[in-house]
Amino acid sequence: MAANCFDLTGRVALVTGGSKGLGRTIADALAGAGADVAIASRTQAELDITAAALQQHGRRVLAVTTDVADEASVQHMVQQVIDHLGHIDILVNNAGIGGTQSVVDMETTHWDQVMNINLRGPMLCCKHVGAHMIRRRSGKVINVASVMATRVARYLSAYGASKAAIVQLTRTVALEWIRHNVQVNALCPGYFLTDMNAEFFASDRGRKFIADLPIGRLGDTRELAGAAVFLASDATNYITGTTLYVDGGHALA
Repeated sequence: MAANCFDLTGRVALVTGGSKGLGRTIADALAGAGADVAIASRTQAELDITAAALQQHGRRVLAVTTDVADEASVQHMVQQVIDHLGHIDILVNNAGIGGTQSVVDMETTHWDQVMNINLRGPMLCCKHVGAHMIRRRSGKVINVASVMATRVARYLSAYGASKAAIVQLTRTVALEWIRHNVQVNALCPGYFLTDMNAEFFASDRGRKFIADLPIGRLGDTRELAGAAVFLASDATNYITGTTLYVDGGHALA
């Protein structure tokens, strides 16, 4: 009986930033659990590569070029998914960017770009997917934040502020939608090895950073898969507004 809670057969998931990194890992995990999956990002070539890989699960896969910071683009994405896959049961707001700048040297364009993609994007996706879920009286929303929602690091003020705001957005939306049978939770990954950070973590500075982590190693992206399926599944029908850390204990240090 417990295993059936994690079966996503018949569900449709939409994963923003789903063409690479943790987004691709999450999309693959949801497809592996039985969901049809739509992936969205700004780069069609990357979407096509990931879509081909996801189809190996035997599920329907849709790739939609989208700028999550642009409301018209988000509206188009949502309509495309509904038109092609019928409905949306699971929304994963994963699209995001990083970057380091000290506050005194920060270009305001950097701050605005981080906030537009990391915070405005999830809000817009919640707005337009949420209306669909509320009408259907069913849905799961996973907002991908970060361990940096509560940790502090130099030169990450924009990124950290955006991820902290995502946690609070999650809690507020969860409360707004609780009577509509839509569960909204935040997923806070720690440090995982991806193509984007592999060079840094291979450096002397990166190796020292890894050694200082409480668990003494980076996460394998596959170690995020179970958490994503859990939050997308019926196992969390009575869980909303919470924050799940998958960080090897980094938030404890």
